[in-house]
Amino acid sequence: MSPVGHAAPNGHAASNGHAAPRGRTELSAYAEKLIRGRRAVRAFRPDAVPEETMRAVFSLAGAAPSNSNTQPWRVEVVSGAARDRLASSLRAAHAARRTSVDFPYDEDMYAPTHRQRRAAFGAQLYGALGIGRDDHAARAAYDAESLGFYGAPHVAFLFAPEGAGARPAADVGAYMQTLLLAMTAYGVDSCPQGLLSFYADTVRAELGITGGKLLVGVSFGYADTAAPVNRVTAGRAALEATTTFHG
Repeated sequence: MSPVGHAAPNGHAASNGHAAPRGRTELSAYAEKLIRGRRAVRAFRPDAVPEETMRAVFSLAGAAPSNSNTQPWRVEVVSGAARDRLASSLRAAHAARRTSVDFPYDEDMYAPTHRQRRAAFGAQLYGALGIGRDDHAARAAYDAESLGFYGAPHVAFLFAPEGAGARPAADVGAYMQTLLLAMTAYGVDSCPQGLLSFYADTVRAELGITGGKLLVGVSFGYADTAAPVNRVTAGRAALEATTTFHG
């Protein structure tokens, strides 16, 4: 196993490149490097994550907080031949416009400020891919290609319980963030993919799952550092734009 500060498997450098922290100052710097160093990767190498590392990562993610310690998440990790079959099924469902969404999605749920942030990031992303703003066909093709998990050798699907509303879904969201940070700590790259949740029935059918509501899929593995898309850096809103301190 290779937590932050040690060499990661398959020659992949761990995310912060320094020894484990000893004091409060070092711990703060360590946390800054870990959290700010995490980013979504959209081009992966085919190298598999060792099973020991995967078990360590998902075990650590299980320490995520939840309401009254209910731990309402269910996680399905897919690799190898099962991953390849699922990618084919997802692309077929996409081509047939056979969507199935457990948690309703509507563009109107975003306020104008959120839409502006989304548009700014989209311009960065598609710009790095060489896709023009009005090239809708190329954008659609890239979306379809992303259903192959950006080439990642593994994907994890995060489910909430059947009938779950906002509160259990929020707990699953807390689990996801803990999972992403655990992956970063162990030198594993990742990308949460909301689009994967648009084909919940396809995922359940392919994996033989009954019940549960699919919130998100997380593709993971090791980044292709030569891919231009992996050099895109998402901006963050200023603290004052999101947070108010009351005294």
